[in-house]
Amino acid sequence: MGKKIFVSYKYADDQVEHLGCDDSTTTVRDYVTDFENRIDSSNHIYKGEHDEEDLSQLEDDTIWEKLKEKIYDSTVTVVFISPGMKENSKDRDQWIPWEISYSLKETSRKNKNGDAVTSKSNAMLAVVLPDKEGEYSYYLEELDCCNAKCIMHHTGKLFSILKNNKFNYKKKRKYNCEQDKEIWQGTCSYIEAVKWCDFIENIDYYIDKAIDRQKDIDDYDIQKEVEKKRSEEDGY
Repeated sequence: MGKKIFVSYKYADDQVEHLGCDDSTTTVRDYVTDFENRIDSSNHIYKGEHDEEDLSQLEDDTIWEKLKEKIYDSTVTVVFISPGMKENSKDRDQWIPWEISYSLKETSRKNKNGDAVTSKSNAMLAVVLPDKEGEYSYYLEELDCCNAKCIMHHTGKLFSILKNNKFNYKKKRKYNCEQDKEIWQGTCSYIEAVKWCDFIENIDYYIDKAIDRQKDIDDYDIQKEVEKKRSEEDGY
């Protein structure tokens, strides 16, 4: 069954790999448009803002009400991680943390009959976009750990609410084989991260995995509020 998908992202971040064959500047919005076009032919429904839908001239409160309506009517929130996504120490002044927070909350709204209907916490997924060189290592860095391969998540680059919903699986399977290196195995996070190149080739698979995690949401320590302070810790 198709899902209603909301995308949270930084519109004008241009620190990403070029898309297309012309010389125009690529921004994260171009990746969102590519994703939107790809799911048009599937049974999913895109609930985010469209490229021609300019909200910039509206008051912040009006924009937020429109965004909340879109999130409330969605079942999956996909967060696009990009190199210039986060401005340091400004979590509370940017849209993405609030969109994540609202996506995770159970929210009641009245339907057309005046009855209160409560939404579930959305399924969540983070998609890491490539930087200008086509690399993902600014967030997902491949390393040699304990005589094997592992991937380091540079969670200090994330908004606090996103970081705090990483590595939050209660049934932890992890070990330390080197000083200061905590290695996780298997399921790690409610908001798992995937590279754009993998996600765009198998959208349904990653959306379905997010839905599976939502069904088991009680197995995760979920943070739903936007914090003032951020942590700089990284995880493997």
